[in-house]
Amino acid sequence: MKLKTLVRFVLLTILLVTIGCDEKAASTPTAIVGSSPTATSVLPTATTAYSEKAAPTPTAIVGEKPAQSPPAPSPLPPTDMPEPTPATIDYTPAEMPDWEVSTPADEGLDPELVADLYRYAAKKPSLYGLLLVKNGRLIAEGYFNGGAIEQRAVLASVTKSYTSALVGIALAQGCLSSVDQTMIEFFPEFADEIDDPRKEQITIGDMLKMRSGYPWEEHTPPYLDALFSNNDWLPNMVEFPLTGDPGTEFGYSNLTAHLLGVIVARACNTSLLSFGQQHLFSPIGARVGAWPRDAHGYYYGLGDISFTARDVAKFGLLYLNDGEYAGNQVVPAAWVSDSLQTYSENLYNNQVGSYFRQIGYGYLWWSARAGDHRFNYAWGHGGNLIVLLDDLDMVIVTTANPLHGIWGDEAWQKEGAIIDLVGWFIQSLPKE
Repeated sequence: MKLKTLVRFVLLTILLVTIGCDEKAASTPTAIVGSSPTATSVLPTATTAYSEKAAPTPTAIVGEKPAQSPPAPSPLPPTDMPEPTPATIDYTPAEMPDWEVSTPADEGLDPELVADLYRYAAKKPSLYGLLLVKNGRLIAEGYFNGGAIEQRAVLASVTKSYTSALVGIALAQGCLSSVDQTMIEFFPEFADEIDDPRKEQITIGDMLKMRSGYPWEEHTPPYLDALFSNNDWLPNMVEFPLTGDPGTEFGYSNLTAHLLGVIVARACNTSLLSFGQQHLFSPIGARVGAWPRDAHGYYYGLGDISFTARDVAKFGLLYLNDGEYAGNQVVPAAWVSDSLQTYSENLYNNQVGSYFRQIGYGYLWWSARAGDHRFNYAWGHGGNLIVLLDDLDMVIVTTANPLHGIWGDEAWQKEGAIIDLVGWFIQSLPKE
């Protein structure tokens, strides 16, 4: 065995003991769908409660002293993930008109590292699709567990990042005038029912930053059950109390994200679907699949939009390129920049799984670091991800089973394995 091959084998063996295994339960309590695995409230429609962000500790806002928190949880335990076999694995993208394709080698990546990524991915039982985009070209593509190139996967809370984009476009179109507009301006029917004057102060900017003050539902029972026992969500803006002053602290509120989508629809006098098709989806050549609506007919601003993995990658590339796609400015560049800032930090004890560190939040986009690379990402339950690696000009997309109604350790065993796979790959990438 050549020395180079032997060294590579040893290094991979060491790395393997840190990647999440799908056959063994994970013990990490971070980024789980709720504080209790028994929370199984379902919507009366075909979809179920899917929002995945539990709040294990207080969080800090950028520029303020972090709140005192218990020590960060341990990473996922060592695993017995099988070694990558020497068998050839084909991750060559299909030649289709929607993407220019290339190879890892031609775009400066180690083909063996990419092959290992896909070998490990094939062992994840809830992963549907894995795509890599480098320098604007699709360089690797694979589907698993019934996933397919034409599958429109349900993206869970990745939807929130699409909602963020639609808010920015609504501002550019003049439907909205400022992120300083208040939430209550768009819900006059509830104005006389609000008994907490702080709710009148909630701004669109607060909502985008997840600082509305509404409960982090999964961590503040019984609001998870109350939210998902039915989908008549608008009255909850009155019925749900504030757990903090608007603008002061981070709290992952699904209600808040949905209300943002309703605001766009009302301000632009159209449905969120029609507005999105005209100003976002069609301009990037994406075709939306199923997208649920609430009891009032408003499309979910909080989750469960569906696209093919290739169309998801287009949205990632749009943001990687400052809102420009095929020479057209689809989302204002300034909005993309504002969205990918870090407004809240030290979330999840600064750790999600074994590799994501320094967790932050922007305008409905997350941020983290793995190894030498800082990145933004959209995150949906089950391991649905859009990762933007600006320093490498790269987008990573995973589509996965959204695990509707599955919570706690059972969910994290699958979701965490996908997040750790992506984190391991990012950490393994050299600087450019």
